[in-house]
Amino acid sequence: MSKKTYATPLLDQLEKGPFPSFVTEIKRAAKRSDASNDLLGILERCYNDKKTHWKHGGIVGVRGYGGGVIGRYSDVPEEYPGCAHFHTVRVNQTSGFFYTSKALNDICDVWDKYGSGLTNLHGSTGDLVLLGTNTDALEPIFAELSSRGWDLGGSGSAMRTPSCCVGPARCEWSMIDTLDINHELTQAFQDELHRPAFPYKFKIKTAGCGVDCIASVARADLSLVGTWKGDIQIDQAEVANYAKAGMNIQAEIVDMCPTGCISYDGKAIKIDNANCSRCMHCIAKMTKALRPGKERGATILVGAKAPFVIGALMSHVIVPFMPLEPPYDNLKDLITKMWEWWDEHGKNRERIGELIVRRGMREFLEHMELDPIPQMVFEPRRDPFYFWTEDELK
Repeated sequence: MSKKTYATPLLDQLEKGPFPSFVTEIKRAAKRSDASNDLLGILERCYNDKKTHWKHGGIVGVRGYGGGVIGRYSDVPEEYPGCAHFHTVRVNQTSGFFYTSKALNDICDVWDKYGSGLTNLHGSTGDLVLLGTNTDALEPIFAELSSRGWDLGGSGSAMRTPSCCVGPARCEWSMIDTLDINHELTQAFQDELHRPAFPYKFKIKTAGCGVDCIASVARADLSLVGTWKGDIQIDQAEVANYAKAGMNIQAEIVDMCPTGCISYDGKAIKIDNANCSRCMHCIAKMTKALRPGKERGATILVGAKAPFVIGALMSHVIVPFMPLEPPYDNLKDLITKMWEWWDEHGKNRERIGELIVRRGMREFLEHMELDPIPQMVFEPRRDPFYFWTEDELK
């Protein structure tokens, strides 16, 4: 263990206040790790100098894989030798983030042996993120993790590690088996996950219902959202119980419906199911009185991403309802077809949503052999040569 200690007045400021601090965790790890100890020093220096002292020094990974490890190098390795290399290892998480204590202990034992001891559970993509190791340790880390049944996740221009909500394991609203779908896609697309060959990254997130706890429609290239066909099931006796318990059904349910398809006469709820957008608000608020329709499946959406080239994008609906039963061949075929078009026309570092914006939804749908339908409309037209009359705006 290095004897060097660092004064960290700027980092110390981040420990003040009511919230947990990553600085505190680095200091704890620094007591037993040279890498974490030197991390305190280099991070304080970055704050003092008002510039980063990390650089991208090239591609690094394990034999046979093109992804799963993000290389990070210091530009002042002589001053902070513990951080000369500080690579990140992404470990493929379990579906729904269910772990035994033994499994987590195994991960931590391996990481304490070869890395800084710092982790991020979980990264925004989903992986267990192990922060800070050197190049020589990568193969031993991978060998020990794989011997315990773990695998690396995705990174680079590849399919990123698929993730999902807890689904039917804990949620009564889940319309699809998110856990099984997530596992099946992970196993089916191993080559796309571990050997980057795409124009850029591709994220798949599966949500059991329209509540979308994992925010898939805002941050996944492919969003699978559980939904239903048919009428919402209504128990009018339970509706009356909610009213007796003090719920203002008009204000909390009817007035909050985004499509205005719900009415309430003081005794019973009526729903115009043809105009329901299946947002789940009413069902989530009145869990005993309302239930989804009996025919279950998923809405397939494409193209969400965070800001980068052209700013943040939300998903487009491309299939309003798709039945999903193991082994999900219909879904796998749809994904493969998307990738073919993206591979053919995508520019370097262009997400599929950006490609759809650049070349047009029409071309995308033609390749996908999907007929345009109203659910695909993302927003009203903005053609500057089309003029609305006052009557049409009423």
